[in-house]
Amino acid sequence: MSETPQITYAAAGVDVEAGDKAVELMKASVRRATRPEVIGGLGGFAGLFDASAIARFTHPVLATSTDGVGTKVAIAQAMDVHNTIGFDLVGMVVDDIVVCGAEPLFMTDYIATGKVVPERIAAIVQGIAAACEQAGVALVGGETAEHPGLLEPSEYDVAGAATGAAERSKLLTPDLVQAGDVVVGIPSSGLHSNGFSLVRRVIAEAGWSLDRDVPEFGRTLGEELLTPTRVYAADLLRLIEALPVHALSHVTGGGLAANLARVLPTGLTAVVNRSSWTPPAVFSVIGQLGNVPAADIERTLNQGVGFAAVLPQDAVDDALAMLTACDLPSWVMGTVERTDAVDTDAAPIVTGAKGAESGGAQLIGAHAQ
Repeated sequence: MSETPQITYAAAGVDVEAGDKAVELMKASVRRATRPEVIGGLGGFAGLFDASAIARFTHPVLATSTDGVGTKVAIAQAMDVHNTIGFDLVGMVVDDIVVCGAEPLFMTDYIATGKVVPERIAAIVQGIAAACEQAGVALVGGETAEHPGLLEPSEYDVAGAATGAAERSKLLTPDLVQAGDVVVGIPSSGLHSNGFSLVRRVIAEAGWSLDRDVPEFGRTLGEELLTPTRVYAADLLRLIEALPVHALSHVTGGGLAANLARVLPTGLTAVVNRSSWTPPAVFSVIGQLGNVPAADIERTLNQGVGFAAVLPQDAVDDALAMLTACDLPSWVMGTVERTDAVDTDAAPIVTGAKGAESGGAQLIGAHAQ
């Protein structure tokens, strides 16, 4: 009777030593993404954060958010560029926390891959850590999982979760918004991380390669698509500390109108004029290349608006000045009105996405050329 051959974990496709090497390569990056409240370092079973940091609050409220990057990772994998996708992950997670007025404190990440290539994993974490450092968020831990047979060796996906804190009395809630408030548009850095299933389908149907030079972009298609998400957290925290911001809206999946409506109370509608800004070229190129209906583009892509801020009229000039000083050249894009006073013949009113009971948003006019 023949002896049964030995099957090791490595033979099954999991390389523990490669995982350890990846950790060694990422250590320097992670050390920079820290805060004084972090206890311990890498290697523990859990990340530790000194909760006495929130003792300064009279009525502390914790905020949490989790997200991934979606199919934008396919662009990173195709281009073999992995040190920017972390900005997309961090932006999607920590900037959702800022929407409610909370300060994001710490974050963890999760990377699943078909095969651990230490240099690739370290590059991904390098981007995550750099974005956390920019946002003032501690990267307190993470997990890299090798899934042979489920993912191809070159494939991976990333996800993350973050926790923040706020003073209960300073939370940004819809009831702060009033008729007569002004909506300020804050620019995106490009597509960010939403709508890539549509974008990838469009370029595949058109037969465009990622190394194609696109005159409207002044660079290749791949370079444009991989532009990292702008991380707004630190700048917006300064804004809400200095000025009476009534609401913030992170423009992600669902587009501008639906996400803006989510932060307004029932009975109020934000009327936004498209003529107040010109979306960057990537939006028109994708729309025209795929003959994508305008309504579908607006429901899927951010159209050049990464955030919207709602403020009282007398705070707008200061807000614009602060944002411009942060390299965020912002603009007035509309006003908040009572819903019963909005001209519904001009355009439909969009209500909030994600099941929220909310106000509305109406997009009127055409984009400036």
